[in-house]
Amino acid sequence: MYPDSLNFALLLARVWIAIMVFAHGWRHVKALRSGPGMANWFESLGLKPGPLHAQMVTLTEVTIPIALALGFLTPLSYGGVAALMIVAFLTNHLRNGFFLSTAKEGYEYVVTVAIVSIALGTVGPGQWSLDDAFGFSFPFDPDKALLITALVGIGGAAAFLGAFWRPPKSVDSGS
Repeated sequence: MYPDSLNFALLLARVWIAIMVFAHGWRHVKALRSGPGMANWFESLGLKPGPLHAQMVTLTEVTIPIALALGFLTPLSYGGVAALMIVAFLTNHLRNGFFLSTAKEGYEYVVTVAIVSIALGTVGPGQWSLDDAFGFSFPFDPDKALLITALVGIGGAAAFLGAFWRPPKSVDSGS
């Protein structure tokens, strides 16, 4: 049994991360509707085919937050968020340095969200969740929850990148 303060903290974290990821996904919905720009951007990052990845990332960013906010299959949901952030880190943010600014998309934000998601996936959803209401117990032992969250997050990102990412060749301006 968690005290109400811990249940509230876990709910607050789940809902905030869900809102943040959903809002980002909703921006992608609008981008998809406006033309091929987002798909072209994914292609420029080396994620091919760009149209497929633009649609799949958008779908993931608008569905995972619903499960996360409700506290449903929490380690899997947080693992999905971590996978999104790890892929973003490696394909787009790493080359821009640590700090996030209006001029550059550094990696401090996406790495923080990935790490916090793995940590929160390990802690579990708390009692104010569908997982608790349905009586799910197996994935919420911290050792198992960490394993599940990390496998989905890190393993999912690695599998995705291995299958679909072909980093663009950088142009050598010194030759």
